[in-house]
Amino acid sequence: MSIQDSKLKPEKFLDEHVFFGLTNLNTGFDSPSIKYFSADDFRIVLQRVENLGLGIHGIEPWLNGSFYDVITFNSPMNAQRYNAAFEKFLKSGKELQYAASYYIPGMESNS
Repeated sequence: MSIQDSKLKPEKFLDEHVFFGLTNLNTGFDSPSIKYFSADDFRIVLQRVENLGLGIHGIEPWLNGSFYDVITFNSPMNAQRYNAAFEKFLKSGKELQYAASYYIPGMESNS
């Protein structure tokens, strides 16, 4: 199924095609619609996003349930940039939980 053929809402599309099999670490410290992942799971998220031809508007890690930092991208389709930003966060050595805002080409609204 192509993204354009999908009749799913963006959140459901992400749940079914990007987040499946991964553990959402949001225990209520942020909006329930925002999913947070461990570094290992977020690496999988980024791989799936790239493989599906999606994009990333920004990456927002949290530390112990509190905002840590954010990096945004002018071009959400630049996988090299969002992967480099993720690697920068990993180098902090902190056990961060990662969320992102996603770009889904062809969908009316994006998450």
